[in-house]
Amino acid sequence: MSKHKSGANCSAAGECVSEVSDVVKQHCVTCDCVFVVRHLLELLRRTAVHGESNSVLIVGPRGAGKTMLLSCALRELLDLQEVKKNVLLVQLSGLLQTDDRIALREITRQLHLENVVGDRVFGSFAENLVFLLEALKKGDKSSSRPVFFILEEFDLFAHHKNQTLLYNLLDVSQSAQTPVTVVGLTCRLDVLELLEKRVKSRFSHRQIHLLSSLSFCQYRDAFRSKLSLPDDFPDSKFSQDWNVSILKLCEDKSVDEILRKHFNSSTDFRSLHLLLLLAVSRVSVSNPTLRAADILEASRMSNADTKANILHGLSILELCLIIAMKHLNDTYEGEPFNFQMVHNEFKKFIQRKSHSIHNFEQPVVLKAFEHLLQLELIRPVDAGVCKVQREYQLMCLMLDQTQVMEALQRYPQCPTDVKQWASSAFG
Repeated sequence: MSKHKSGANCSAAGECVSEVSDVVKQHCVTCDCVFVVRHLLELLRRTAVHGESNSVLIVGPRGAGKTMLLSCALRELLDLQEVKKNVLLVQLSGLLQTDDRIALREITRQLHLENVVGDRVFGSFAENLVFLLEALKKGDKSSSRPVFFILEEFDLFAHHKNQTLLYNLLDVSQSAQTPVTVVGLTCRLDVLELLEKRVKSRFSHRQIHLLSSLSFCQYRDAFRSKLSLPDDFPDSKFSQDWNVSILKLCEDKSVDEILRKHFNSSTDFRSLHLLLLLAVSRVSVSNPTLRAADILEASRMSNADTKANILHGLSILELCLIIAMKHLNDTYEGEPFNFQMVHNEFKKFIQRKSHSIHNFEQPVVLKAFEHLLQLELIRPVDAGVCKVQREYQLMCLMLDQTQVMEALQRYPQCPTDVKQWASSAFG
């Protein structure tokens, strides 16, 4: 098996990064004309056909086309007659497989290794690992089926204890036994810095970078093309009227401003799809075409602040506790607080300024405080690290001043003294 030097980078791929990013984003990748897809395809083919183990990282921002690039290469690879029905594919995600034990069980499930051991239940992580490694290492590269390990959110696997899974997968890819290729997909440019020395030494250091070079004109053209109906649409009259309305919509200045705002926020086409989905859902029999007002409302809905919406459903007591927390943040310059500090601040307000809020007993106030914790409007600073009484556990507020003030303005029948207290707290 040919081994790759540690410093071997895919430098040529960097020259075609902009081309790949644009083509992938347009959702019309053609594997025959994009160099990076061909490069990745050749890497995978060497494993599938020649039994050569490899490892590679695909790095780029969300929506740049990392998954589509890999899917395109795999699809073309599996179309080859010499590869068809021979490759084993294992797909993991750092968001789902949150530790090595869960990841190992998922690997054995996807490789159907549980059928080999019958009803046996592994007693420990070590037994799982030993069994998997034995299964992967027995045989040789000429008789073993090649295995592709696809690790989505690769950087999250680096946070697993001792990076045991990564170490062993990359170690197997360095051996001359079962042909294995490990493909990691990540958004983090510094992902190699997260790896332990022993893990990094077993990685081939191949990287394919996808960087977005999408212009606003291309983004606007994609907006028009995704909304336009094809020529072979069954109702030609409706199709013609619809496409004319889309052209007029693209010339509307208010729509152009909304698109520019979304483009500046994110060039991820998934966010554009969400905007278009919300807009198209407003089309009805009485309103058969898209209007600028539909795009505006869709933009408002897609940019809605979920935490601010949660604030509208809180009780007056819970709202007062949040104001007390913001007051503490202003006083102590963002330092963490505990329930006792919030309760004292709330009691001061009751005694000095409030004539409309009932003086609740401490257990009631604590219950409201815990409800805010369940809603994740506040969170512990050291969750699960130090065991202290819940009244003294340090917390931080997950809201900013603007969110609280807007919630107060829109809160139905909010007492005037509470609003005045909030205004004084924010100074």
